[in-house]
Amino acid sequence: MNVSTLPQEDLDRISLSTARRLNQLSRHQRPEAMASAPKGCGPSISSIYYNLCDLTAVWGVVVEAVAAAGVVTSFVLFVILMASLPFVTDKRRKAMVVLQAGILIFTLGLFGLTFAFVVSRYSTSCAARRFLFGVLFSGCLACLLMHGLWLVLLQRRGRGPRSWMLCLGTLGLWLVEVIINAEWLIITVVRSRPAAATSELPCGIANEDFVMALIYVMALLLAAVLAPLPSLRHKHKQWRRDGAFILVTGLLTLAIWVAWIAMYVHGNRALGDAGWDDPTLAVAVVSNAWVFLLFYTIPEICLLTQEDPNQEQPHDGDHVYPTRSLVYDTILKEPQAPHQNVYMENKAFCMEEAPAVSTNPVSPYGAFNGQVRSCVYQPTEIALIAKGLTKMEQESTMIPRARTPSLNPGSSCSLPRLDELAPS
Repeated sequence: MNVSTLPQEDLDRISLSTARRLNQLSRHQRPEAMASAPKGCGPSISSIYYNLCDLTAVWGVVVEAVAAAGVVTSFVLFVILMASLPFVTDKRRKAMVVLQAGILIFTLGLFGLTFAFVVSRYSTSCAARRFLFGVLFSGCLACLLMHGLWLVLLQRRGRGPRSWMLCLGTLGLWLVEVIINAEWLIITVVRSRPAAATSELPCGIANEDFVMALIYVMALLLAAVLAPLPSLRHKHKQWRRDGAFILVTGLLTLAIWVAWIAMYVHGNRALGDAGWDDPTLAVAVVSNAWVFLLFYTIPEICLLTQEDPNQEQPHDGDHVYPTRSLVYDTILKEPQAPHQNVYMENKAFCMEEAPAVSTNPVSPYGAFNGQVRSCVYQPTEIALIAKGLTKMEQESTMIPRARTPSLNPGSSCSLPRLDELAPS
């Protein structure tokens, strides 16, 4: 039977069946691979996971431990962020919570993506690398960019956009990269023949093509670095600090990207070790994810519940009653201004000079109720009002009144003599 006379569909089926038989043969050869398992890996572990347990290649174990710590830290920070919402007093900072929650979710995804770079290459891991690398980084950078734009609008207009506007802006910037990566993955993988796409096509993409597919992410990174620059001249210190956090995070991310692109495209080939492509990407992902946590998320969460020291304090006229102590105390404990005599002498019990002619003779002891009161006390507002009304009545009647002995040595009150009180 001539193979050339067979239709193309039959040839594709034959090639697929051949590939399946080769996979089965490789599975039957697993006992030989068990004997050559590296130190630290058990005999039942597949060869694609050797980097997660191989003690001779330490980079996989170290990156795995750092990524696991990042997963736990991101989850704890997300819980703290949600628990801090009832204690946020500044409404402007509360609008930023949605961006900080978004960057925590994308950072958690970056830590999880690190494991795809630690394991060996196969069709599923390579497809996840190509698609999720740009998608997760674009989400983090979109949150940083929207925060920087919010600070610019706050400086120019005095108020920034609302939280739902920030959500829509971040979602729009992120969906652009999702569409680009989905289209790129479909064009490079699905358009080829099924026989060629069974095993090696997702992993056969050149390093230069992988970097070129991230041009939009690089544009977001450059915009995130430039966006917070105007906010560094804000009149309030707290917004200048926010701009500084975004700028430092963007600059460190830019440095990491320049380093891994140089090593991934040219450096590893120049050193003659192309096997370091996966460690280069794994270290870049986990280090950049920790930069997002340490230099942006954690400082922002620490400032979330703090009160703004630059806000204007309420004026004294806004309070109906002044905030003074109503406890009797000496004048040395709380010195007052010369015009503000809080500790006044009670002149209601001092003897006033009788008029020359008294029209209505009244007993001089009529106003005395028998209660001993101190001449030095701190009057409240109600006492001052009552005293003013009493004084007006006394001026209208102009009657002589008795006075009690003064407890204040410097007081001018003194007991009258009996001959002065006797009626004439």
